[in-house]
Amino acid sequence: MNARFLFALAISVLVTEAGWTQEWQPKKAPLMTRWAKDVSPDKVHPEYPRPQMVREKWVNLNGLWDYAIASDVNAKPETWDGKTLVPFPVESALSGVMKRVPEGGKLWYRRSFATPEMAQDWRLLLHFGASDWETVVWINGQKVGEHHGGYDPFTFDITDALTSTKRERVKNDPKRERGSEGENELLVAVSDPTDGSFQPRGKQVRKPHGIWYTPTTGIWQTVWLEPVPKSHLRSIQIVPDFDAKLVRFRAVCDGGHPQQQVKWTIYDNTPGLETNLVGWAVARPGEEAVVKIATIKAWSPDKPFLYTLDVSLSEPPVGGQIQYHDGLSSYFAMRKISLGKDEQGVTRIMLNNKPVFQYGPLDQGFWPDGLYTAPTDEALRYDIEMTKKLGFNMIRKHVKTEPARWYYHCDKLGMLVWQDMPSGDRNAPWDPFGKHDNTELTRTKESSDNYNHEWKAIIDSLRNHPSIVMWVPFNEGWGQANTVAITKWTKEYDPTRLVNCASGGNDFPVGDVIDVHRYPGPFAPKPTSDRAAVLGEFGGLGLPLEGHTWQGKDNWGYRSFTAKEDLHRAYVGLLSALRPMIAQGVSAAVYTQTTDVEIEVNGLMTYDRSILKMDADAIAKAARKLYLPPPKVTTLVPTSEQAAQMWRFTTDKPADDWSKPDFDDSNWNSALGGFGEPTTPGSVVKTTWKTNDIWLRREFDLKSQGITLKSLHDLALRIHYDEDTEVFLNGELIAKTTGYTTQYIEVPLDEAARKHLRSGKNTLAVHCHQTGGGQYIDVGLVDVQEVTTK
Repeated sequence: MNARFLFALAISVLVTEAGWTQEWQPKKAPLMTRWAKDVSPDKVHPEYPRPQMVREKWVNLNGLWDYAIASDVNAKPETWDGKTLVPFPVESALSGVMKRVPEGGKLWYRRSFATPEMAQDWRLLLHFGASDWETVVWINGQKVGEHHGGYDPFTFDITDALTSTKRERVKNDPKRERGSEGENELLVAVSDPTDGSFQPRGKQVRKPHGIWYTPTTGIWQTVWLEPVPKSHLRSIQIVPDFDAKLVRFRAVCDGGHPQQQVKWTIYDNTPGLETNLVGWAVARPGEEAVVKIATIKAWSPDKPFLYTLDVSLSEPPVGGQIQYHDGLSSYFAMRKISLGKDEQGVTRIMLNNKPVFQYGPLDQGFWPDGLYTAPTDEALRYDIEMTKKLGFNMIRKHVKTEPARWYYHCDKLGMLVWQDMPSGDRNAPWDPFGKHDNTELTRTKESSDNYNHEWKAIIDSLRNHPSIVMWVPFNEGWGQANTVAITKWTKEYDPTRLVNCASGGNDFPVGDVIDVHRYPGPFAPKPTSDRAAVLGEFGGLGLPLEGHTWQGKDNWGYRSFTAKEDLHRAYVGLLSALRPMIAQGVSAAVYTQTTDVEIEVNGLMTYDRSILKMDADAIAKAARKLYLPPPKVTTLVPTSEQAAQMWRFTTDKPADDWSKPDFDDSNWNSALGGFGEPTTPGSVVKTTWKTNDIWLRREFDLKSQGITLKSLHDLALRIHYDEDTEVFLNGELIAKTTGYTTQYIEVPLDEAARKHLRSGKNTLAVHCHQTGGGQYIDVGLVDVQEVTTK
């Protein structure tokens, strides 16, 4: 390569860059990620967008498009406002626009493209990864289709609308292939009422505040062209049967012929194998093909093994010979998600027929510079990699879907996924404590029909991803309607996955799990004979970090801290309290959340992903402890949950030595615990207490229970408090709590507390201070023994 050529190349690059910098520059959002610098019009999400149906020939249409934001929704704009960078939403900084579409307005896009080379009888498909919400598309002035839905991919066959002069040339010369000469105009119009209508929208609102964020309008995933044969594979369905050691396949084809057939070939590409062919089968389009796998390699978070799959569509046989003319590559995994009983008969979530505790963050998928759209594929993958590094084995994708590549990364990295349906319409009355009758909305027919259509489309687009193990039709009471019917339909439509009827919402006796939300928590719902118990959201520990917040002040968290050390201590404390709840039947938990989002600062990472708020190794170690077999919990001092326990108590401030073992409490009252006000959530009140303070004392004897100090492992309080408490063992302070709980929890005690325990008689003393709202106190002592695996 000579110097003159290198100089010419450099000049060409400079001219190209100068050209697009004139037309596009990213705007400056309150925060930007480090990946924003990697985004340019000639390099914007260049990866193949559909990893489970890969064809070699495709054309990426991401890049600079003309745009116009119009108030006249019925007329094509006569002038254009400028350039926007697709696929970033126009409200985002990376679009180069960062403007809102006004209420009742419409967003228009325009670009040209050359018809790619393809055989004369081939078809050209135009794919949209996602566009929010109502999208209408024209090619060369001819309407080719419209789509309602902001979260599912859609496709139009645009062949018949391509430039007429070129199509005529091809027609007159049938031996020629359709070339790249001739330009076509692509025009797109999008309407999105956000929270002004019934359609699914997730956390998007026109006036962001609190836990509600900036909206996304229009195209927010890759747009691309794909030439295909006239008869081609439109979709494939892959259903592994783990127990039977086989996998079932089915293909839907367009432009097919009754004599065509689809060939499915499975490969194991593990290095060093003598042969990587696993098996193959042939079936007609629409019919089921089955391939047996003699020795399966199971997919799990620890070993996310993926089989390679080739799919080919044949021409009608000629002279007994079969020729395949359309083909694509894919992958799948052998894994099973189900309910089952553990050794104690408790209903658990099973992975590959074994109990696996699932712990993951609530992941909202927002980006400060791209909103719904990650800056790059590397950024998209980074969140998953960090989640894995922090000890999680699951992600709950919260009221949003992601591009197919996000699920591909989860498949490859070994991340379990709970997939929410993006919420919409109005909110049903929310009854998280179950004190009243279950309630839900009555949607209009239009709203209900649209929900059903979009939910089915989302499932259809994602169901081949092995990482997805649970569908979540509703979150809390957001848009919750027709719960029983929708849950049953979801389970029947995809029986290979679990269904969570309404995470933290109004619970109906349907679906595979009982899901509650508690902040900060944790909380232990009770499993039933046919439903596992999960903690669908907890935590929400907030820490705003200066220079890394969406706004300078008034940032929001469920429970806020000012120092990393305090946040770390509180987080590890939550996991320590969660650990014994696994023994009580909890199968999964979801911590809020992966990152900060706009003014919400509950993230493990800052919104710009530049700072992890706690030590990665330390919190990963705490998280991985959750995956051990459920611990054995032995009661040393029972609470009044099951049977009322006798305490000495006073509501008058006692002498300073009131917690000492030899303190004379003979003039105190005697009564049964727990103490408090009966309407306090989760309380078991046997003695009413309404003053600001109460002091309690109780004796217990380990020797009489046959318990020795050497036999003990890790001490913990079994406690339900509302509000602030001090707990003493033999006159020494062993625990302090603030705030309140809504159920009994375990609070781990350190080794120093254990040293105050005596082999014979002991005194447990408690002070509880009430400041407002409900009030309740009951305390016990337990020993937690980790069960080692053989």
